[in-house]
Amino acid sequence: MADNGYETGRGLSRRRFLKLAGVAAMGAAGAPWLIDPARAQVRTSARVVIAGAGAGGLAMASRLSRLLDGARITIVDSREIHWYQPGFTLIAGGVWAPDRVTTPNSAFMPGGVEWIKADIAEFDPDGNRVVTDQGQTVRYDYLVVATGLELDYGDIEGMERSLIGQHGIGSVYAGPQHAAATWATMQAFVEGGGLGIFGRPPGGIKCAGAPLKMTLLTDYHLREAGRRGRAELIYAAHNDALFGVAPVNERVTEMFGSRGIEPQYSHVLKAVDPGRRTATFDTPDGDATLDYDFLHVVPPMSPPDPVTNSALAWQEGPFSDKGWLEVDQYTMRHRRYPNVFGIGDVNGIPKGKTAASVKAQAPVVAGNLVRVIEDREPTHRYNGYTSCPLVTAVGQAMLVEFDYEGNLIPSFPFLDPLEPSWVPWMMEELMLRPAYDAVLRGRI
Repeated sequence: MADNGYETGRGLSRRRFLKLAGVAAMGAAGAPWLIDPARAQVRTSARVVIAGAGAGGLAMASRLSRLLDGARITIVDSREIHWYQPGFTLIAGGVWAPDRVTTPNSAFMPGGVEWIKADIAEFDPDGNRVVTDQGQTVRYDYLVVATGLELDYGDIEGMERSLIGQHGIGSVYAGPQHAAATWATMQAFVEGGGLGIFGRPPGGIKCAGAPLKMTLLTDYHLREAGRRGRAELIYAAHNDALFGVAPVNERVTEMFGSRGIEPQYSHVLKAVDPGRRTATFDTPDGDATLDYDFLHVVPPMSPPDPVTNSALAWQEGPFSDKGWLEVDQYTMRHRRYPNVFGIGDVNGIPKGKTAASVKAQAPVVAGNLVRVIEDREPTHRYNGYTSCPLVTAVGQAMLVEFDYEGNLIPSFPFLDPLEPSWVPWMMEELMLRPAYDAVLRGRI
């Protein structure tokens, strides 16, 4: 029988799985999960500013409000609706409705934390202050940068966010409604067939497994509809691999081969002509233009301009090209400004742009920040933990977890991380959202 990634894991009962996985839904991560309620708070009058109210910023606000007594904690972000971004793939795969991933940010904002509903326009680490887009200056003793990243659709000639859901174009990243529009576009492709093109850009992107998930889910829906023979699927890899972790790359390559998905290596999307439905790629042999029927666009991603244009950005090295936040990859402390820390997608580190990475980084950043407030050296360390429930079909997934060195570090010894089964799927669909919410509330 062909190894098409639809295998069913049978070595574990659902009842036993639920008992074992109830606490560990987001992965072990090699860091303390629970905040000890008996731990004495650190008394301080420090002013702590958190730039950003996404997953990282909210997790830090919740943790620090529990760990510090007397601190003035301020979070700066204009957004009032929080998106559970790991759910976007489930929307684009036809499993969830968009309203399952939206929650008012106020639901996660801890009591006693000041919330300035504005966006950061300027970071001034030499002056220990930030300036908002409303002209307000906010001074700090300690700063946590949690701004996330930007989706640069405009870097692809002819592409803009408003095209998602039109002219055969989908993109899972832009938001809940765009994910729903991507599902509708995928359905039209399943019905009509033709050429479907997938891929990802060079550089750091959030949830690097999402482009692979969208490819495999499209293949799944074509097979379920009995129309796989009417479609050709191409995955345009930006380099010479499908995934940056060797054993995962090998497994995905096998899966693509068994499903008839064609990899085209060193192909980077540079232009789209929506009216003609053509996609142009930069390749080692020059530009290559293909006619598509379904094109899943993953935009290049970069830090927000206020980070890139500030002294906080990397000044040299591999993360300086786009101006990612310069932090030590283990302590999450800024390498030049010792009262500044970073968490989440904005960090210029080799890995760690997933929600599970935020869960692993949060106790490290909070613990080290508290130690610095106490005039001690940071000792908590982040090992690069990154987790991706790599969905291979509706009802099947692989739970891929790895560190900076590309070592697989599975949290569940009873699971083969490279074998698709119903267990990671259950985690993806049913268990990760409650665990994620608990991270934002500082409970794990």
